[in-house]
Formats: sequence, C-alpha cells, structure tokens
Amino acid sequence: MAAFGQMWALAHGESPWWQPTLMGLPPELDGVLPFWLGAWTIQWTPEWLSPVMASRLPFMAIAASCLAMTWYAIEALARSPQAQPVSFAFGGEAEPKAYARTLADAGLLALIACLGLAVPLHETSPMLVQLGGSSALFMGMALLRTKPWSGCLISALGLWVLGLSGAPTLAMALGLVALLVLAGGTPELSATKRLALACLLGLALLLLAGMVSEWDLWRWRLRAWPLPASEVRRWLELMLWFTWPCWPLALWSAWSWRRQWGRRPWSMHVIWPITMIGTVTVASAMTAASERTLLLALPALATMAAFALPTLQRSVTALIDWFTLLFFTGCGVVIWVVWLAMQTGWPPQPAANVARLAPGFTPSFEYLPLALALAGSALWVWLVHWRAGRHRTALWKSLVLPSAGAALCWLLLMTLWLPVLDYARSYLPMAQQVARQVNRHTCVSVLGLNSAQIAALRYHSKLDLRPVAQSQNCPYMVVDSGSLAMMKQRFPENEWQRLIMVRRPMDRSENVVVFRRLIPGA
Repeated sequence: MAAFGQMWALAHGESPWWQPTLMGLPPELDGVLPFWLGAWTIQWTPEWLSPVMASRLPFMAIAASCLAMTWYAIEALARSPQAQPVSFAFGGEAEPKAYARTLADAGLLALIACLGLAVPLHETSPMLVQLGGSSALFMGMALLRTKPWSGCLISALGLWVLGLSGAPTLAMALGLVALLVLAGGTPELSATKRLALACLLGLALLLLAGMVSEWDLWRWRLRAWPLPASEVRRWLELMLWFTWPCWPLALWSAWSWRRQWGRRPWSMHVIWPITMIGTVTVASAMTAASERTLLLALPALATMAAFALPTLQRSVTALIDWFTLLFFTGCGVVIWVVWLAMQTGWPPQPAANVARLAPGFTPSFEYLPLALALAGSALWVWLVHWRAGRHRTALWKSLVLPSAGAALCWLLLMTLWLPVLDYARSYLPMAQQVARQVNRHTCVSVLGLNSAQIAALRYHSKLDLRPVAQSQNCPYMVVDSGSLAMMKQRFPENEWQRLIMVRRPMDRSENVVVFRRLIPGA
C-alpha cells in the first residue's frame, strides 16, 4: 500500500517525478524506477481497469522476466566447454544443447522452490524491480561468451535498473565484480574486445553514479559492527530458510567443482555465480535490510543448485524427496484443516485461533477457489505418484517436488485463505472504520501517519487528507497512536474530542485515533 500510494501521487501530479513523495513523506523503500513503472501504467491503462490492478501489471511482467532470465542464464553457462559432462569412451553422453536445457530446467525449478521468493514475487514493491535488475545482470554476464555485445548491454541495463530501484551501492559493487569477471573469465574473447566491453560497462557505471548523485538516491543503512549475538543468529536463520532448498545444493556444487575455482581461464559457470552470491551475502550481513538484499542472490543460488545435480548420489536425491514430501504435505494439510475450521467451526482450536488473530472476520464460501484448491491438491498427489514411479531419470527430477510443493502451498493460500489474509493484511477495514466517523465532504488533518496509512485513507475512503501544518481549519484529525503525546503538546485538550481508536486486525501496534474539533476555526 505504501508503494501504491507513491505511484498514485505521481500519476495524479501530486509529487515530483525525480523525488517521489506522498504528502511530503519520502518512500519507505528507496528508488524511483518502481514508482515510475506503477504511475505510468495507472496513467496509460483504460479507466475500467482499477488503479490497483494497473499498478501490478509491470510487476507481473518483471516477475515472469526474472524466471525467464534465470533460465537463459543457466542455459548459456551450461553450454560452456568447462561445464560439459565428461565424454564417454564409446560415446553416448548428453548433447551440449540438451544438457544445457536440462540444467536450465532444473535451475528454474530450484528458483521457484526458494522459500524466500514466494512473497516478493507477488508484491508491488521495489524489491521485485531490484530482483529484475540483478537477474538481467546475471544473464548478461552469462551471455558474454556467445553474444558479447548483447550480454554487455543487458548487464548495463541490469545495473541501471538495480541502481534506480533503491540499491545503487550494491549496483556499483556488482558492477566492479562484473568487470573483474569479464577480464578473467572470458577467454573466448580477444583482448581488444574484452577491453571494449569493459569500457562500455564502466561507462554505464559512471553514468549511473552521476544520475544517483544528481537525484540524491545514495542511501547507506550499515549495521554497527561487531553485531550482537542475537543479530548474528537472526541473520543465520534468515540464510537457512530464505534460500532453502538452494543453499545446501549450492554448497555441494561449489565443493564438487572446487578444482575449477583457481584454474585459468576461469570457469564462468562456477566463478560468476559464486562471485555474485558472495558479494550479495556480504552486503546482506552489513545492511539492515538483509532480506531485501539476500533476494538478489537467488538466481545465482539456483544456478549453483542446478550444477550440483549431475554429481548427486541417489541417496541424497531420495532424502530431498522424502523431506519435501513430508514438509509440503504437512503444510497443505494444515491449510486445509484451518479452512475447514473457518467454515464449520471444527476442529475448535484452529477456529478459535482464527477468531483471536482476525477479530471481526466473517468467513464466506466460494465454489471456484475450492475447485482450484482441490485440483491443485489432486495434482500434488499425482505428482508424488509420478515421482515414485519407475521411469527414465532426468536431472531435474529431484527438484520437481520442492518446486511443486511451494506452488501448491501458495495456491492453497491464495484460494482457501485469501479472504482472511485480505482481511488481516489489508488496510481496507481500518479505512472503512475511519470513514464512518468523519464527513467525507470536509478535509481531514493527519498527524504521525505513515505512507501506507495515508494511501489507504485516500484511496479506500476518498478522504481529503492534509498535513497538520496545512490544515488549521479541518474539523477532523486522524492521529497515529504513537503520536498522541505530540498532539497533546501541540493542541489544547479542550479543542479536540476523541471519537474512536481504529485497530488493524493483525497488527496491534498500528492503530489510529480519530478526533473531532470542538472549537470551529480555532
């Protein structure tokens, strides 16, 4: 909602394009490109399409392009001579093209299975645009061996997207790493061509640095070192679950291909993913936004996971299958049981938990979501049966269940649990309660509200909101609960009457209080 509010303000000419703001508040997430994309689609799409849906369209395209670019990057890396399997004495090994596409399929499945990708891939957020930029950089560098000029231009575009979407410092770091890999990891190119490509990529970095400086987009959010033990533990836990199931496969892949780490010329299919993973991992440990930063390493982690598959033993793949089967089947059962409790009240404990976590929610029954959930569950059962069957083995076979399990759980959440999730996460209930207390034909001053709250009240309630400093005569005021002490300092107690405190269903700390002026014109 915070990002949508910035896009809405840009689309209606209420904010400067170079420094987006919402009623004077800067974006909670940095960058300008994500808000430009949403604002442009709001302006260009027909009126029958809601602004919310219009703002999602470019992010849907970016999500699909991230998956596609990861596939093409792995396919290009797998075609390099160093990545090919050992030739048999009497032939019969996989053809380079078929082998590369098989590994690309496996890498795509590994990326889909990443737990950390589930939510950002479906959000209208600068995080997704940053992932698009890192995916373009990753694919562009992978294409240097066969399509050097196209690969260099795509890499430069990825760096620009990354820098203009809130991560300019990381874009600079990855750009310098890309220049180093270009110098030592592309022996197929002549020295003259490598120098020309390096100059082009360096020029792109200089132009990006100039734009970021001109628009004042540099932001550093470094953590104080050394980190407390609790922060280190939290970061390690994030590494474990956010990158699952890619990180154990990536570690095994790095060990399996260890003989090519220091071999010259460098093996791009090993050096480039490892270098990108290392750079992003160090950045995630140094910055407060660890989750946002670590997201950018997922395409490279999926690549390393794909290159681990040719060296895995059958016992390891069986362990992955059993763990995945138990984990995602258990998650699916829990989702179904909670949905049954919401609809019927049985079992009583899950129903009581839902009533406690989402007070005021009234469940509704819909046939289409139920049919989709049943079809997805049936497909999961069939897929488990197929995986256990005796048929020709494929390299990507062990990643079918992890990716399908992640997709199944997301499908069940977006069908069976969608009403309660909308009620709990949306600002609509809060906006509706505020709208019932005020006269929509008058202005409403706000104090201490964040961007998401302001955007929700403006869009859902159609209120004429104004900052306190610019609204001396507004008859109503909406104040964040954390700013009540500030209000008491600025206004006399007999000037405002408290009407109601509005709470978000699942965020007890995000409450707003509605006041009515008692002294008109004061």
